[in-house]
Formats: sequence, C-alpha cells, structure tokens
Amino acid sequence: TMLKKVLLGSLGAVLVLTAGILLGHFGIQRGSTTPDWHLSHDRSLVPMCLSRELTKVPHMATSPGDEKTVQYMLKRWQDPDTGLDQAWREEYKVYLSFPDPNTPNKVTVGDPSDAVLYTAREKEKAYSSDQEDPEVVQPYAAYAPAGHPKGRLVYANQGKPSDYFLLNQTLDLTGTIAITRYGGEGRAGKAINAAPYGVIGVLVYTDPWDINDGKMSDNNETYPYSWYMPPSGVERGSFNTHYGDMLTPYLAAKDDTYRIPEKNITGIPPIPTQPIGFEDAYALICELGGEPAPSEWQGAFNCTYNFGGPGFKPTSNFNNSDVKLDIYNREELKNSANVMGVIRGSVEPDRYVIYGNHRDSWVHGAIDPSSGTSVMLEVTRVLGRMVKQGKWRPRRSIIFGSWGAEEFGLIGSTEYTEVNNLNQSNVIYKIPVYIISNATLRASGSPSAQSVILKASKQVKTPGSDSTSVYDNWIRYFNRTSPAYGVIPNVGFLTGAGSDYAAFIHFLGITSMDISYTYDRTKTRARIYPAYHTAYDTFDYASKFIDPGFTSHQTVARTAGNVLMRLADSLLLPFNCSDYAETLEGYLNKAMELNTVLEYPVPAPISEPLQNAVRNFRSAATRLDQLVRDSDLANETPLKVRRINDQLMLLDRAFLDPGAFPDRYGFRHVIWASSKAGQATFPGLADAYTRARSTGLDSDWKEAHRQLSILIQAIQGAAHTLGDAI
Repeated sequence: TMLKKVLLGSLGAVLVLTAGILLGHFGIQRGSTTPDWHLSHDRSLVPMCLSRELTKVPHMATSPGDEKTVQYMLKRWQDPDTGLDQAWREEYKVYLSFPDPNTPNKVTVGDPSDAVLYTAREKEKAYSSDQEDPEVVQPYAAYAPAGHPKGRLVYANQGKPSDYFLLNQTLDLTGTIAITRYGGEGRAGKAINAAPYGVIGVLVYTDPWDINDGKMSDNNETYPYSWYMPPSGVERGSFNTHYGDMLTPYLAAKDDTYRIPEKNITGIPPIPTQPIGFEDAYALICELGGEPAPSEWQGAFNCTYNFGGPGFKPTSNFNNSDVKLDIYNREELKNSANVMGVIRGSVEPDRYVIYGNHRDSWVHGAIDPSSGTSVMLEVTRVLGRMVKQGKWRPRRSIIFGSWGAEEFGLIGSTEYTEVNNLNQSNVIYKIPVYIISNATLRASGSPSAQSVILKASKQVKTPGSDSTSVYDNWIRYFNRTSPAYGVIPNVGFLTGAGSDYAAFIHFLGITSMDISYTYDRTKTRARIYPAYHTAYDTFDYASKFIDPGFTSHQTVARTAGNVLMRLADSLLLPFNCSDYAETLEGYLNKAMELNTVLEYPVPAPISEPLQNAVRNFRSAATRLDQLVRDSDLANETPLKVRRINDQLMLLDRAFLDPGAFPDRYGFRHVIWASSKAGQATFPGLADAYTRARSTGLDSDWKEAHRQLSILIQAIQGAAHTLGDAI
C-alpha cells in the first residue's frame, strides 16, 4: 500500500541519515583508515521496503518464507556496492516440531455419549489478509507430544509447582486436563509440573489481566482498534526447557553428527499440550465447578475462577462432560540456515565483535524478530558502503549473524557456538535488538558492558526531541542507585536464556548485551507486547501501534550502531571491570541480608570467605583501572594494549565452571545462571541454600557447600585475570 511505502521510505531515510551521522562521529577512532565520511547527506541510497520484504509472508523456521528471507539477507550482504567483505550461509540439520497441516489439533468438550458440545477455535480470527495467508501455522505447543487425552477439566493458575501442589490438596488430579495461563512458569514447565500428579493433558492461554489490562472485546478494545491481543489470539511457542538442538547437545547439528535417542530428550512436555485463545478459555473456565480458587489466581473474566469439581458445574451445559485434546504434532529433522557476514578488521582481524539477531518468526514476525533484522540490515548497508568505497575499515573484525530456528529454542545461535572455534584469541560481544514499543530504551548485559551502553545512549537523541538524550529519557523509566555513580539507568542482567545471547554468555562466557526499545510499564500490566507470537504481529500492527513513523527503529539503530563502533574501533575495549565489582558487592550484600549460614560440615556464616573473594576482585579491578588511567596507551607498545584488552575480554570467561550445574544444559557461568530463589544474588548458592534449608538433608547441605566453593574460586580466579601476569 501507499502508506507502507511512505512509512518504509521514511524509515530508510531516517536510518541512513542517523547512521551516517553516528558513524561520522564515532567510527573514526584509533585504528580506522580515514575520517572523511559524507554518507549522512546521501539520500539516493534509501532502501525501500525493508520491513515489508521481511514481513510480507510468514517465515517460520525452515518454511518457504524462511528460505526467502535467507536469500534476501544474502542478496543484501553480497551486494557489490553496499555489501560486506564476505557473506555465506551455514546449514544445520535440526530437530523441530510441527502440527500436522492435514489434521489440525483440536480441543473439544464432549458429553458422556461423545456428542461434541464445544469446539475451540483452530485458527485465529482474520482481521486482514495477513491472517488468511495459507502459511500461517495453526497455534500449537512445539515439542508437546501427540495424543488424545480426555478428562475432567481443572484450573491450575500458572502451572507452577506450588499451583499443582495446592490444587492437589483439594482435588484428585489423576486423569484430569489442566488449563493454565501464561506467566509465572516456563511454557514446558506447565506440563512437566503437572504430570507427576496424574494430569494427562494441559491447555495454556493468555489471560487478559496479564496482557490486555483486562480488555477483551474486539468490537472496540483490542486489535484492530488497539495494540491489545484480540480474543482469538494465541501465543505460540517452543515448549522446551533447554536451548540448542535437542538431539545434539554440545555438538553442532550437522548431517553426520551423533544424535541421542529421542526418548532421552529431557525438558519437554511429557503429556499433550495445546495453547488456546482467551475467548475459548473464558468459555471453559467460567463453567468450572468446585471451590473458588485463591484471589491471586483470579483473572480478568467476569466470573469466579474455580478449581473445578474436577469438571464443570452441575448447572452448566457442560455438566458431566470431559475435555478432549486431539494433538497431532510431529517431530522432523529439517535443514535450517544461519546467514553470516563479516567485515574484516584492519589492525586486529583475529578479534571479533558479533552483532546477531534471529531471522525466523512464528508467523509474520514484524516485531519479533523483523524489527531487529531491519535495523541490522540498515547498519550493515551503511558500513558495507563505507568499506566498498575504501573510506573506512574497523580496527577489529565484525561478524554479523542472522540466526535460524531461534523460536524453537535458540537453535541457530547455539549451533554456531558449538561448531565455531570461539576461543581465547577472539573478542566477541553479542547485540540482539528489538523494538517492541516507543517509550524508552531497555538494555541488559554483563556489568562490564554497562558503561559503553550508557555512553552511547548519552549521544543519541530520543525520538521526537532535539534536546533529550536516550539516556535522559531512559533514566525516567528504569533507574537504580549506584554506589559509584548515583542514579543511573538500570542495565539489567542476562540471567536466563531469553534470547540468542544465551549460548554466548552462559556457555562460552562471552561478554554480551541485549538492547531493545520498549513501552512505559507504569501504564500497562502487559508482560510483553500483546501480539507476541500471534498472527497479528504484522507490518500493520507495528506501524499503527508499536512504532508509528518508525522513530524508535531510528533511535535503536543509532544506539546499537554507536555501541558497535565503540567495540570495533576503540584502541582499548570500552569496558569497566569496576562495574563488575559493584555488581558482585551487591550480590554479596543480598546474600548476607538473607543471613545465609552454611550448616555443613559445621554451622558457619558464608560471609567471610566470600567477602574476601569479592574484596580481592574489587582490588584487582581498581588496580587495572588505575593502570589504564596512568598509561598513554596510544604511544606505548601494542602488546600492552593487547594484554589489557585480553584481561577485559576474558573476564566473563573466568566465571565459567563446567561442573557447576551438571543438570542444566549450557549453563556454566556461575554469576548469571538463572535462579529459582527469586533473589538478586549468586544463583547456584542461593538455590542450593534455599533447598537445603527446606529439606534439611545432609546431601543438600553438602551441595550448598560445593556451590559456595565453586563461587569463591570463580571470583578469586576472575580477580587473578585482572592482575599482573605471573
């Protein structure tokens, strides 16, 4: 449409302008080749239809639409005028899960004579031609097994272990079907937690209380009138706990790679599972009998959420009826591609900065992931043109990665880390980018990377303002009080496996960051943008409700580009290990606040040995900072710069312990592994201590002691990496 062309043309012009200004200011540091850039005034190179090209058809991993985006990325990155030095595709054969296109999954309510009283919607309601595309995949729970369970319905809130425990105090759950809402527990966990109680099937829906601020009507409240999820909207997703290809753990999924037996896969639903829209959840939950559920289990429906009898009320039309799931999911080995590109460095080509974003979507994926892909493509076009014209080349090499099959469990990025020799001679930093609204920047990363993100945000203007910086806007929405700096924007931690940074930070200990532009969380309870993983995440949705005019795309392009240039071109890596010390001190204070006492082999506070380790780390960080301040590095031996960069580069790797979490695939970083304890402190110790206090078992206290030893030695080892060479 003309609207799309105008908006995309505006986006392209804005990105060219701002990226050119950005690179003109920050690209020319020590190690670059020429300072004279004029790209910001060149309007003839405006790329047309970036987002339209990426989102015009559904592009689920390995689908025909995905292959089209592969070809599009290669065409852009191999362009003779604006492409990269080199671009290629890397193929993997990966284990994926799909619904049967010829036999749709069904959810029905049937009476004792098997007459069908109610059938849940199989596809989301079409509000435009986008939803009518034949390549729109039916909502399903990827990796949930096929099966045909039938039983009485119960309501299990978020499907947490505590939810099923409480429900089991009231009901016999054997042979029941549980309906759960998104949130509070990972997708797979909702079924994994249910099975031990005898539950035989699970439904999952998004409650309007959690995503829509209670709004439910598509006559005037939800999409297409606002950004809220319409009643038939269903969040698709991968129902697995581990990341990477599940048949080739710790090995890249190539044709000839050894694959474990499918029966040995863990972390996936043991029972059939299916997501549904909240209009269908409403029809089921409001008919449930039994006792009222606790107040914290109640949602937005205008009825009382009951536990279930199990089953429906005697007064319901569904009385004495079962819910049946007919699930026809099937698993397949499919070829999936990463698209890779590189700009070779001029001074340290063996040191890399990686800028990555996944490419695959569940449906059209305008926000997730195409907002980030379009920004990355524009950054590479600007840089590629500079390189092709001989006007610039970074000090370090830059690798660009368009990851495949992320939606199935971060597969493309993980396989890349498993097949490529990302060893200690390399510098690698990960920057995924998303634009999920237009209020403020949001960033997470390793503490040593905080300073480079903050500096970049100070030099980019916020959308619609010539005076307010991204930093000044950001600090209004997300801030914290730092002992060293006072009130600053809050850079979060990468404590889970929420995006493609997971294998880099958790498995390889590579300093990473995650940047997005997001919404004002004081104005909504939405845990994510409401069209997330639905058929409504389209260009129309993005242009109307997420980023009108694409000004946030502009801002993120400038901010991410600024960070990228600093990482690639600075003589000294722009990291601050004292910021890491501050984080460790905060974690230590929280551990002491919780009065953690190790009761094996004898009761003793953990604070003294842990305090010593953190104190040593702070001293080493302070000494390294002083060395940097006292050195005229531009005029000193390159080996001194190289040595200091090595120390900064390898800091996160010093926190890796391959034996720390033997039951958790891919988690080796003892500071950033996710924790069930729900406290901002050392995860392995917190989890082990919480468990030991709960059970009192000698074996659990021994594990707490082991985690304490791992932690202390990791921190001491990290401190040594910052000290003088022995």
